[in-house]
Amino acid sequence: MLRTALALSTLTGQSVRIENIRANRPKPGLRPQHLTAVRAAAAICRAHVTGDALGSPTLTFSPRCSAQAGRYTFDVSEAAEGGSAGSVGLVLQTVLLPLALAEGNSHLVLRGGTHVPWAPSASYLEHVFLPFLSKVGISARITISRWGFYPAGGGEIEVRIAGGSALTAIQGTERGALRRIWGLAVVTNLPAHIPQRMADRAGRYLAAADLPAQIEPRRLRGAGPGAGIFLVAEYEESRAGFTAYGRKGLPAERVAEAVCEDLLAHHQSEAPFDPHLADQAVLPLALAPGPTRVVTSRVTLHLTTNVWVVHQFLDREIGVEGEPGAAGALYVL
Repeated sequence: MLRTALALSTLTGQSVRIENIRANRPKPGLRPQHLTAVRAAAAICRAHVTGDALGSPTLTFSPRCSAQAGRYTFDVSEAAEGGSAGSVGLVLQTVLLPLALAEGNSHLVLRGGTHVPWAPSASYLEHVFLPFLSKVGISARITISRWGFYPAGGGEIEVRIAGGSALTAIQGTERGALRRIWGLAVVTNLPAHIPQRMADRAGRYLAAADLPAQIEPRRLRGAGPGAGIFLVAEYEESRAGFTAYGRKGLPAERVAEAVCEDLLAHHQSEAPFDPHLADQAVLPLALAPGPTRVVTSRVTLHLTTNVWVVHQFLDREIGVEGEPGAAGALYVL
């Protein structure tokens, strides 16, 4: 809700007030990644902001100009004493579309958590979200300079965004044949056998379902220990991405099985859009001229919430077919 509202406020010039931010969470109010997203959005449109403090339950955001292209650096770790592994992906999704529609190119350096739970990973954005955006007319490129897992963070990505984009509506009802499945099993500051075990187990799991995959194990240096596996299913007309993270006491093989279970559930649905891409597609498709319809393997509360937020800013007929937890579709008329 926050990133979509901030992006739409920046794009439309409408002021926004958000109350009861994360009210039902164990740590309510703005967390470091949310606060950094607010400050990033404010920086590109010179917004007047109140409530931009860690833990704040209320925020007002009033843009003073349209989004300004340029070179920006945003560090999530600066938003909290002692640092933070807050997601750089959430920060990027707040400012990406406004900068893509601005005049001039932009270069971003984002520091914090690149691969953390409950947020789009930098790998997902690079290999699934950006290819989708290219189909609707937006050109951007991500380079992962350093991987940063939860809880240490310390990651960094660079993002280059071509400005002056013109959005185009697409139809996402067919995915075509499966071309390939590939992935990365990555650890930082952990033994090399762990990514190898994740890669091997995922490969065997998918092969048993008659879905051969190429999965590369990697051992990297980072700010702290971390482990994760990221898989991409490439179809003729779409891509889908899935991620699972390790944690202390959880065997590497179980991490691999979790990501494979998600991929198989999506593959068996025959839908082109995975659940995460569906909710991330709401904003660009709502802004693109012309009708569109995309089918997803699972309707999520993120999807229906993003649709609700769009209704508060734009005069578009946009909605969701299907119930949360089941397959469905997003439509824009």
